[in-house]
Amino acid sequence: MGDPTTLRRLYGRRSGHKLRQGQAALLEQLLPAVSVPEDGPVTAERLFGDAEGHWRPLHFEIGFGSGEHLAYRADLLPDHGFIGAEPFLNGVVGALAHVRDGRLANVRLHMGDALEVLERVPDGALTMVYLLHPDPWPKARHAKRRMVNAGPLDLIARKLKAGGEFRLGTDDPTYCRWSMMVMNGRRDFEWLAERANDFLTRPSGWPETRYEAKARRKGHEVWYFRYRRAAASAGQE
Repeated sequence: MGDPTTLRRLYGRRSGHKLRQGQAALLEQLLPAVSVPEDGPVTAERLFGDAEGHWRPLHFEIGFGSGEHLAYRADLLPDHGFIGAEPFLNGVVGALAHVRDGRLANVRLHMGDALEVLERVPDGALTMVYLLHPDPWPKARHAKRRMVNAGPLDLIARKLKAGGEFRLGTDDPTYCRWSMMVMNGRRDFEWLAERANDFLTRPSGWPETRYEAKARRKGHEVWYFRYRRAAASAGQE
C-alpha cells in the first residue's frame, strides 16, 4: 500500500475565502522574506544566517493550520528555529500575521508539501516534529493518505536526532486508534506516556489552537501523543 511519500500529491482545497488587501500584502511582502528556499539543503545556518546557526535547535511543524501553535512555540523558544509547512493559502496568511505581530525572526514557512521540505533537512538535524490534527481520512480506502504511515514516519525518524521528540495530536477516534497501532509497531520511537492521563491531558508548552477549541465545543475528545526518537541503533528491524 502506498503512503504520502509515494503518492506525492496534496488533497483537498488549497484556498478558502478571498483575501483582504492587508492579507494579500502579507503574501507579497512578508512571505518571500520568511520562505524556506525552494531547493538545496534546509539547515539552521542557511535559514537563519547567524553565527549560532550551527547549534540552533530546529523544530518542524507539518501542516500548521493558521500558525497559532507554531507562533506560540517560536515565541516561547526564541533561540530555536521553527520551520512550518502548510498547503492552505489562508492558513499561511494566518501564520504570516502571527510572524508580523509577534516579530518572530525565528520562523520560516513553506506553502506546499511538507515532505518536500522535510526531505531536504539533514538527517538528525531536528529537535522536534509536530503533526497536530492532521486530516484523518477516515475511510479505509483513504488510509494510504494519512501522514501516520510507514513512509512519512521513516522520514521523520531519520530527520530527528536521537532523543528528539515527535508530537501528534488528534480529535478523531479512527486516527487515534490507527496512530496507536502504527506507532506501537515501531522500534525507533518510544511512547512517553506512562498512564492514560498522559495522553488525555495537554502537555505543558502545547497551546490550545482554535481548531482544538472547536473540536471540544463539538464534544470531541482530544488525544496528545509524545514520542521520543530512540537511538539509531534500535532501528525498525
